[in-house]
Amino acid sequence: MKKATKKEIAAIHKLFIERYDDAVTELHYKNAYELVVAVALSAQCTDKRVNILTPALFEKYPNTKELAAADIDEVKSFINTCSFFNNKAKNIIEMAKRVEEVYGGEIPLNEKDLQTLAGVGQKTANVVMIEYTGANLMAVDTHVFRVSHRLGLSDDKTAKATEATLVKKFKNDLHALHQGMVLFGRYICRAKNPKCEECFLTEYCKTKESFKV
Repeated sequence: MKKATKKEIAAIHKLFIERYDDAVTELHYKNAYELVVAVALSAQCTDKRVNILTPALFEKYPNTKELAAADIDEVKSFINTCSFFNNKAKNIIEMAKRVEEVYGGEIPLNEKDLQTLAGVGQKTANVVMIEYTGANLMAVDTHVFRVSHRLGLSDDKTAKATEATLVKKFKNDLHALHQGMVLFGRYICRAKNPKCEECFLTEYCKTKESFKV
């Protein structure tokens, strides 16, 4: 696969920023607690599905104090239409307990502390920081992974390596680039049947065929 040149990378950066400068997550949330839970639930599950089940969950458990004391089977009943709900129920309760015990009920807003919470890996921590604080970070989900490969920005095999490559190549405006690449991958540069006729990056596309992820 051909790699994007420095000139192409600069042009891709500019076009994404022009198009998606004010893009935000499609997950619904009112505060940092709700955002962390929503992002954790969205792993291998659609934002649409998460938005359907979180209102009742947050009504029952409006903060980390309530969630930390929750019965796991009851939490499962709220999120059982989400993939890996058994594991996610356990993790969000453990996350809430640690926030209560270590951080006084306040979600810590730096990526290192976030990663000490159950079920919060580097990607989730970065997504929370990007969305909630506008941090200059990159997070790589399936959409970002696919788009960055199709545009010749990365040929890395893992999300973590792809993230490091994108940070190195783009440097600035990473929060907007992340949000833009997610939406672009979700609605235009789709895994199956990409909408090439709607694409504003056609001249920079290296392949739409060989990368279906």
